Amino acid sequence: MHDFGQILDNRVLLVALLACLIAQICKLAVHLIQHGKVNIRVLVETGGMPSAHSALVASLAAGVGQTLGWASPDFALATIFAIIVMYDAAGVRQAAGKQARILNQIIDELFREHPTFNEDRLKELLGHTPFQVIVGSALGITISCLAGPAY
Repeated sequence: MHDFGQILDNRVLLVALLACLIAQICKLAVHLIQHGKVNIRVLVETGGMPSAHSALVASLAAGVGQTLGWASPDFALATIFAIIVMYDAAGVRQAAGKQARILNQIIDELFREHPTFNEDRLKELLGHTPFQVIVGSALGITISCLAGPAY
């Protein structure tokens, strides 16, 4: 139980998790503005504006840099990790979402005459646009900088 208390004392981790939570709440606000209604599901779905993954890892890297130094190997590791996560969010997962959209269209067209075909549709909103990733990372870095005195 003592170890759990130490985890809760890790301010860099807590600020990064807070950045992720704030990004998810921002998604709720963006969805409300775009669609005129509240959709609580966006709090747990992937994709959307801003990228919570990017906010999390950018805040983590900035927090490590602020606490252990910008020249530390720990900051280098956190930064490379952040770059990989953000590249995956905007590249690989975005491409998978586009493929799912095309496959769903094909299924809709091929099985229009067969209403008994009732397979679940593939999830289309998997990744982020580069802009969503940039906004998420800027949000994460900003939150980490604002939390700097807490470190």
